[in-house]
Amino acid sequence: MTLKEHGLVAVVDDDSSMLNALRRLLVAHRFQVETFASAEEFLLSPVLDQIACVVSDVDLRDGMSGLALGETMLARGHATPIIFMTALADSEVRRRALALGCSAFLEKPFSAEMLVESVAKAITGPK
Repeated sequence: MTLKEHGLVAVVDDDSSMLNALRRLLVAHRFQVETFASAEEFLLSPVLDQIACVVSDVDLRDGMSGLALGETMLARGHATPIIFMTALADSEVRRRALALGCSAFLEKPFSAEMLVESVAKAITGPK
C-alpha cells in the first residue's frame, strides 16, 4: 500500500511561505497534501474526515492556536495523528502537546527528513 492510499496530510500554518514550502516538500515525497491558513479553515474543510495526519504550527495568529485545534479535534471525536511544530517551544507548550497525544513535536528549525519521517510514521505507524 502506498502512502497516497492512506489519506491526506493537512498542513495548517498562517505563514504562507512556510505553508507552501511544507506542501512542496511533502508532495515531493509522494504525500497528498491539503493546506490551510488557519485552524478554523481546516475544521470547516469538506476533507476533514479524509485526513490521515495533521501538521500544524502551534502559534497561529488571529484565531485558534494549534493546541486548541488539537483539543477541538479530540472533543469532536477526530483521533487523527497531529504533528506540532513551533519556533517558541517552552515546557508548558510541550507538555500540552504531549498531553494531547501528538505524534511528534518539532522545534523550528527542523530538518526536512525529520518532518517526512514524522509524517510517514504518523500515517503508517511504527515499523
